[in-house]
Amino acid sequence: MDSQKFVESELDYTIVENHIRLIKQLEVINTGAMSLFDLFRREHAFYSPKFESVFGWDLARIKKQGVEYSNSRIHPDDFLPLMEAGNYFISFALSLASERRADYKVYLDYRIKGVDDEFIRVLEQQSVLESDHRGNAWLAVSVLDISPYSDIQTPVRSRMINVKTGELYLFPPPESKQKDLLTMREKEILHLISKGLISREIADMLYISVNTVNTHRQRIIERLDVSSTSEAIRYAMDLGILPIANC
Repeated sequence: MDSQKFVESELDYTIVENHIRLIKQLEVINTGAMSLFDLFRREHAFYSPKFESVFGWDLARIKKQGVEYSNSRIHPDDFLPLMEAGNYFISFALSLASERRADYKVYLDYRIKGVDDEFIRVLEQQSVLESDHRGNAWLAVSVLDISPYSDIQTPVRSRMINVKTGELYLFPPPESKQKDLLTMREKEILHLISKGLISREIADMLYISVNTVNTHRQRIIERLDVSSTSEAIRYAMDLGILPIANC
């Protein structure tokens, strides 16, 4: 973030207040806890009361200690991977033209201390909300909610999606050796899925059971560390496992 050169006198903080008012209105219909981060001051400009009511966080300590308190709520095994993923995605966002940054949303699935200091799994969505007139990414909004994945043993899952095109980025980024992540059978099945075939049709074509097809589908999702077969297809194309023409 040091690459950004802000001029404090040029920042209109009435914009921040306007965003806070809007966030408070959105909270009425949003189940998650929302926050607003100021990249110039490197501090949160707003924390939703839902951090306390939903997750059991101490808002008074948040106000006093800032990110030191929120970081202390993260599972110790997840803290470093989250920082690494955050650095990767921030660097990517700052490499984009300012008008394109709003097209991207980061999803982080990790563990935090919730009510009674028991670890729970959460899904955080982050996106750039405001850039200054120099093109610096200034304000970022975050929504923290209970994750649909309840397995408390699973480590951090992180991804970024272009909400307009569906383009998917994972962290760590793909390396060339990852083309061997899938077996030949799994590549074959993913290829057929990408052509729109359902499990029964794939089973009939390959002379295997539907249950075997579904087992392969699940393994593909796990091996590529994605949430669905549609994400698996897009990520496999990024890795070169599937040619783009197949989708």
